[in-house]
Amino acid sequence: MKFKSQIKPYQAAAGGWGSLEATTRFVIDSKQALKNLRNLMRMNKAKGFDCPGCAWGDDNKSTFSFCENGAKAVTWEATRRFVDAEFFATHSVSKLYQQSDYFLEYQGRLTEPLRYNRLTDHYEPISWDNAFSLIAQHIKAMDNADQMELYTSGRASNEASWLYQLFGRMVGTNNFPDCSNMCHEASGSGLKRSIGVGKGTIRLDDFDHADAIFVFGQNPGTNHPRMLHSLRHAADHGAKIVTFNTLRERGLERFADPQKPLEVVTSKAGTISSTYYQPNLGGDMAAVRGMVKALAETHRARIAAGEKGLFDEAFINAATKGVEEYLAAVDATGWQQIEQQSGLSEQQLREAAAIYQSADRVICTWAMGITQHKHSVDTVREIVNLQLLFGQLGKKGAGLCPVRGHSNVQGNRTMGIDEKPSQAFLDAMAQHFDFEPPRAPGHNTVEALEAMLRDEIKVLIALGGNLAAAAPDSPRTEEAMQRCGLTVHISTKLNRSHLVPGQDSLILPTLGRTEQDMQASGSQFITVEDSFSMVHASEGVGKPLAETQRSETAIVAGIAHAVLGNAKVDWLALSADYNKIRDHIAATIPGFADFNQKCEQPGGFYLGNAAAELRFNTPGGKAHFSAAALPVSLFPQLDVEVPFTLQSLRSHDQYNTTIYGLDDRYRGVYGQREVLFINPEDMSDMGYEAGQNVDIETLWNDGITRRVSGFKLVPYNIPRGNLAAYYPETNPLVPLSSFGDGSGTPTSKSVPVKISLTAEVVTQRIA
Repeated sequence: MKFKSQIKPYQAAAGGWGSLEATTRFVIDSKQALKNLRNLMRMNKAKGFDCPGCAWGDDNKSTFSFCENGAKAVTWEATRRFVDAEFFATHSVSKLYQQSDYFLEYQGRLTEPLRYNRLTDHYEPISWDNAFSLIAQHIKAMDNADQMELYTSGRASNEASWLYQLFGRMVGTNNFPDCSNMCHEASGSGLKRSIGVGKGTIRLDDFDHADAIFVFGQNPGTNHPRMLHSLRHAADHGAKIVTFNTLRERGLERFADPQKPLEVVTSKAGTISSTYYQPNLGGDMAAVRGMVKALAETHRARIAAGEKGLFDEAFINAATKGVEEYLAAVDATGWQQIEQQSGLSEQQLREAAAIYQSADRVICTWAMGITQHKHSVDTVREIVNLQLLFGQLGKKGAGLCPVRGHSNVQGNRTMGIDEKPSQAFLDAMAQHFDFEPPRAPGHNTVEALEAMLRDEIKVLIALGGNLAAAAPDSPRTEEAMQRCGLTVHISTKLNRSHLVPGQDSLILPTLGRTEQDMQASGSQFITVEDSFSMVHASEGVGKPLAETQRSETAIVAGIAHAVLGNAKVDWLALSADYNKIRDHIAATIPGFADFNQKCEQPGGFYLGNAAAELRFNTPGGKAHFSAAALPVSLFPQLDVEVPFTLQSLRSHDQYNTTIYGLDDRYRGVYGQREVLFINPEDMSDMGYEAGQNVDIETLWNDGITRRVSGFKLVPYNIPRGNLAAYYPETNPLVPLSSFGDGSGTPTSKSVPVKISLTAEVVTQRIA
């Protein structure tokens, strides 16, 4: 496959004709154009299926309830291309490992169970029964249950996730590393400590009632494009959209709605951000602290003048604790430190504070630009502090909105995919199923990989996902997986993880979200939970490619039955009728009473949020201010000067580790992925030129060399000293030992690096 490589700045608005053209191209390329057009009309609709992409909520009003990237996800899944025994007989694992991630997934859908033959270096067919027996053999040979890791992707359904955690806990482990550990953990950890619940407090229609929306560390145009509709509608209604994002992103500037014909065929587009600030990587906490410092000065000045202060004193006194300590920490933080760390001026932060002050109802929303730093939990709590000062909780058009990534990453955690489950959750399982679940915390993703490297893990089962490509420190992650006695991957398509097999390895082909799931009792539906705590029913409509593909729920049940039998649970009966699974969920998880009946509600049902009702499940029953100081450094472990801080990010033709194509339209990159975005002045000061290739090397303190080579320099609107590049290509640069305090999340948005011209360029220059 050949691609035309070029760097060509994109001048149009996000969305519009470009989005429509890209969607059409992907539909046609799937070789299932009519089928996928029908699929798209059923996506995010009642009696249809939920988008397999992001976790943004459904408005249930639009004729076309999908975005460009959702269409890519559907057409990528619903393709006629497939890989079978003949393909694997032709291609050895070693040869496939040399191919790109795009090549691997482009080959098509997995259609039959496969086992790795270490003698021939090929995957070979295996029956389902033999695959389940092999898994049971390895698990029963373990010395203890904690020698098993049960990894989960954020796309697994509620039903599959709940069954998966029950299986693991009946075996005896809380080792449930998942994708949330690598992306969103800081949001849950910070929110729980501040307001007692690890989820956002708003609902989707709150965007229609907000006076101001502060957007921190996210790029909706690529990562969750349906959010642009909500932001655009809010802006059209007069809300001020204030963006804090290190890179200048087109989707946060202008948006042409592809569902509005006039905006598709003309240059008409709506403005998203009324104000746009570009903080340094890791500087958002300082930026919010600066806003609060300015607001606190105004608050006190008003009180001194005999006027009413800015802060909501009634709310603070009735619903919070710790405000004095927090404001003392604000007073102790000087403007010089705030400016240096945030990269923004005092004047800019006073401007942002003035916009906040003028709004009656404010939403603060954030994503992985906030959560993948060492001090991410403190940053999340700093955002909460701001909202608490003004009582911006528990009222329409106001609140906290952490935006999750994959379509059911929030639902997975609700269902018990959690290495640190609450005692109440475990008590409910114990009582309902008459067994004693493990009580000790299990491994998060980083801890799981470290345990594998120590040869403490015998079995790794991955329910979806692509751990080898998603995790940090890629060579060490791959080594960790290869040290396992058995690796099992429940997957729709071939990916990098399949090519770093353990001593024994299985690939089990599963159905996708778009496909009919026929079990013994008939056609089944599953459920997912979006970022707004709405639970939606989802029922695939497409015919599976092969009878040998099975649903995730059926695969988990098959494994559990082979390992545990049916003494406590009739696993196969549950997989035959998902209504029975939902009855068990209703009996064990708060908010799911009458689960099956609630699934009939068009648009889904709301789980509720105690903090949104001003009920705080914290010690003392009040929301807690955090008085954390700003970090002294992003890299306290280092005693060397750090010339650049790198963040990894997605391209536009990408969702998580799935590479749909090699273009990043909004950033002007086409036909390539190994690029490095850099401030033009930084490039000039080093004597480098656009288009030259550089090596990027991590500065760390463990003696391990982490370097990637041949990245093309692309001048970009990014603050000096900050760099950006795509993952998984730059995952080798993220040390496994660099993770967030209190979250364990890899610091993929703050990697200390240096750059140098690639060796061949230097050689040519010398010659």
